[in-house]
Amino acid sequence: MDGTTARNPIIPAATERARAQASPGDTALEAPGRGSGPITTRSRRLSLRQALSVNRERLVWGRRTASWDTEGSQGLTSIVQAVLDRCHTPPGTLAVDLGCGSGQVTLPLAPRCARVLAVDVNGPAVTMLEGKAHKAGVANIQTMTESIQSLELERSSLDLVVTNYALHHLSNADKRAVLAEAHGWLRPGGQLVIGDMMLGRGATSGDGAIIAAKVRAMVVRGPAGWWRIAKNLWRFALRVKEKPLPVGAWERLVAAAGFESVRTTRIVQEGCVLSARKPAA
Repeated sequence: MDGTTARNPIIPAATERARAQASPGDTALEAPGRGSGPITTRSRRLSLRQALSVNRERLVWGRRTASWDTEGSQGLTSIVQAVLDRCHTPPGTLAVDLGCGSGQVTLPLAPRCARVLAVDVNGPAVTMLEGKAHKAGVANIQTMTESIQSLELERSSLDLVVTNYALHHLSNADKRAVLAEAHGWLRPGGQLVIGDMMLGRGATSGDGAIIAAKVRAMVVRGPAGWWRIAKNLWRFALRVKEKPLPVGAWERLVAAAGFESVRTTRIVQEGCVLSARKPAA
């Protein structure tokens, strides 16, 4: 599936998909200028492993859209604010929000940018974001229902790549691939901002303290908390669904992708914000 530009300032995901399916896959795409029309997109074919993972995430998050928007995302308020504070948005900024969900980062970021492309694998969440944007009168958000792994954008076409609590769902190989793609999408001097859980499996004293604190908090909740401990133990230990990395590993991946000025701040427990820049020409 390949995406093309559209005329409307807010491009609904359904329209994006329809246009994508109608355009030829090998057509050369022109990079948009600052503040010009919609950001041009297209999609790459996923491997079988990736496709299975994406379908699983789509099913899981499709069922959780409403509860996450009203309850789950509330626990990330401080992380979202820290991500927004870290984003550098001079006039004319073109940005992409990877794993946008229902718009926790996209909506407050949009007024600071010329255009924000909001991308998520979860169609209901993207639809919810579109409704919020329409209600708020925000007209410079472009939406796309797509997996992070399959997204393709023009080289040197963006000023900001931002993502919040999405990349820990990806395998390490996919994390590396997305970072390499983000480096290519950014103009020289462009910025990468990642908000995410950043911790290992307890090998360091810092990680151990975070894990212990979370276990204690769940223990006092009684049977419901005990079930959460059991459920999260196999998910976390075996990296079945959530695949977080410690800060040091993230910083090495980002540097290996070609970024400089890598800086990470721990906001709360496992929640961190990392920022970096593509070297200026």
